[in-house]
Amino acid sequence: MAIRNPLVPPVQGHLLSTGAAPAPRVAGESAAEAILGHSFHNLDLLREALTHRSAAPSTRGAKQKGAGSNERLEFIGDRVLGLLIAEWLAERFPREQEGQLGLRLAHLVSQPVLAVIADAAGMSAMIEVAPGESKAGVRRRATVLADAVEAVIGALYLDGGINAARLFVRRAWDDAMSGQARPPKDAKTALQEWAQGRGHPLPDYLVASREGPPHSPVFVITVTVNGRTGTGTAGTKRAAEQDAATDLLTRLKA
Repeated sequence: MAIRNPLVPPVQGHLLSTGAAPAPRVAGESAAEAILGHSFHNLDLLREALTHRSAAPSTRGAKQKGAGSNERLEFIGDRVLGLLIAEWLAERFPREQEGQLGLRLAHLVSQPVLAVIADAAGMSAMIEVAPGESKAGVRRRATVLADAVEAVIGALYLDGGINAARLFVRRAWDDAMSGQARPPKDAKTALQEWAQGRGHPLPDYLVASREGPPHSPVFVITVTVNGRTGTGTAGTKRAAEQDAATDLLTRLKA
């Protein structure tokens, strides 16, 4: 007889069951479902996906920070998005090899692209944040928007399966995918070539800060070329350096 792991909630299909009936839909949730193209069986998944850690119950006295926020769904959605984009790239560019496909993938799942897609979908207004954070403009931050779009992909996957997530991704990423006529250069390489082509010293990367627990760190990296600086934030140093290079390239081209 199989014994269920008591640490894992019961699963019904792709739906994580909490055992309690969710509250009725409100207008904002219906609007979110329309954007995502999916009617949720478990509305708690949608609500969690749109809850920033500042508005999570754990920030008001619970022991585990981040519990109830969209961080767990973001973790799932990040993996689902990578799979779906990789699948799509393999279909769209059947003659390209791993290196070229990898550059395309890295660009399409990068924080700047995710933030633009989330903003274009109107997700900023739907993210629940604490009142003080709202006044500070947290909803508009690229990191918050990128995390939210990954979290809703995770929620779509758990509630409706891989196809529900695929339908949203292919619709939301259509312009970004169509705009890739050639494999993009990674941002660090492009920035190095920019500096060398103008006789400047090589880009100088610096860890500005490292926060969060060991299993989920957040790195803030700055990069400087010829007195101009860009900043990147991500869960690994490598990803944060790429974000910083992307930020500086954007500033240099402005």
